[in-house]
Amino acid sequence: MNREMLVLVDALAREKSVPKEIVFQALENALAQATKRQHADKIEARVAINRETGEYDAFRRWEVVTDDDFVAPDNQMMLREAEEIKVGSALGDFIEEPMVAPEFGRIGAQAAKQAILQRIRDAEREQMLEEFLARNDTLVSGTVRRMDRGSVVVEAGRIEGLIPRDQMIPKENLRPGDRVRAYLSKVDRTARGPQLMLSRISPEFIKRLFELEVPEIEEGLIEMKAAARDPGVRAKVAVKSNDRRIDPQGTCIGMRGARVNAVTNELAGERVDVILYSDDPAQFVINALAPAQISRIMVDEEKHAMDVVVDDENLAIAIGRGGQNVRLASELTGWKLNLMSSDESEKKQQDEAQKVVQIFMDKLDVDEEVAQILIEEGFSTLEEIAYVPVAELQAIEGFDAETIEELRNRARNAVLTAEIAREESLDKVTDDLKTLEGVDAALLATLAGKGVLTRDDLADLATDELIEMTGLPEEKATALIMKAREHWFAAQSN
Repeated sequence: MNREMLVLVDALAREKSVPKEIVFQALENALAQATKRQHADKIEARVAINRETGEYDAFRRWEVVTDDDFVAPDNQMMLREAEEIKVGSALGDFIEEPMVAPEFGRIGAQAAKQAILQRIRDAEREQMLEEFLARNDTLVSGTVRRMDRGSVVVEAGRIEGLIPRDQMIPKENLRPGDRVRAYLSKVDRTARGPQLMLSRISPEFIKRLFELEVPEIEEGLIEMKAAARDPGVRAKVAVKSNDRRIDPQGTCIGMRGARVNAVTNELAGERVDVILYSDDPAQFVINALAPAQISRIMVDEEKHAMDVVVDDENLAIAIGRGGQNVRLASELTGWKLNLMSSDESEKKQQDEAQKVVQIFMDKLDVDEEVAQILIEEGFSTLEEIAYVPVAELQAIEGFDAETIEELRNRARNAVLTAEIAREESLDKVTDDLKTLEGVDAALLATLAGKGVLTRDDLADLATDELIEMTGLPEEKATALIMKAREHWFAAQSN
């Protein structure tokens, strides 16, 4: 019988093209399951097969646990008991004792066969997955095998992938037998079905398609810097040339649009704008908003936002249908973009200037005329008045040395008072907000200044409220609020 076992292992290993060790492990597991079924108690068992002779032994097992975790005496043992049997036992170890091994011929043959074949199938799947991943392919090509509750199962060689319904291009109609490409977004090794999680709406997908169509990208002559998509409708990609002799836009578009059209056809007609990347954020935004003509841009580094001024004729073009153009431009560049007409921009500047005037009047105890003079000379904060070189203030006509010194002292006192107030507000911030992932020191100070002192205070905010307080991009503001609310959901699930 032992020799028959070795012959069986050898035959299965050859037939399924898997290592013998995999078959031995599957057989050991089947024998262990058979051993457990011989006992009414819920014991744990292990079977060890000698790889040379085919002989096998069975062992009953107890897991070593703490007194508090001891709930199943049939397969658990407290640490102090384990120490009496085996000195040096530790939590998580197993105490074993030999037991009568089941006869190979008395095992439920069908159950054993199924267990072995399933283990071999799992090994085959893992082996095929490793071979696929070794190619480092993130662009998966395959054939639609079947539809599964709105999702698409794709056969890519000997392995399967799944395009979930929410990762398919809207209104796209894929059928069994169709050839399809998708981006490999995740590998799920625990899945019993398809293990490759695919996406056709990811911005990375369009990048990989351009790499396929434009050899210069693969060669490193052209770089695909960013991509933003409204799947199935419109997309923007930013490209940069690493060779001055190459026009990145023209190269990616191709002769008579051949290359960009090939990408569009793969994306169910999605219109693709090829944008020239720039290291200058303002110029990058201007390129991204094309074909709209931009009159002026004001950059707010602190809020990572830009006010983009366009004339009335270009405002609708810059916004795009349903806000699509400005939304894609914002995603592409990573900046929050506030589009406005010249009149709106002028009014906003006047409002902001009036706010600064009021701050100067209140904090420096000066009249409106002096405050206006300071603004006209380029001062916009109390810190600038307090700490800029004296020569800059001395250059202001009508300000004598005594006036300048008094203004600087008042500005410094105001800044110091504000700093003390900020420190006091930070002292009131709870630890759960201070340690929340995504909240840095600068953001914490801003939140504290607005009265947001606890994690629950942050969780109670709406996205637009947080954006108004901090100037965070919408996506980041939403993610931060959801992070703050996680403990609510955890409490509900318990």
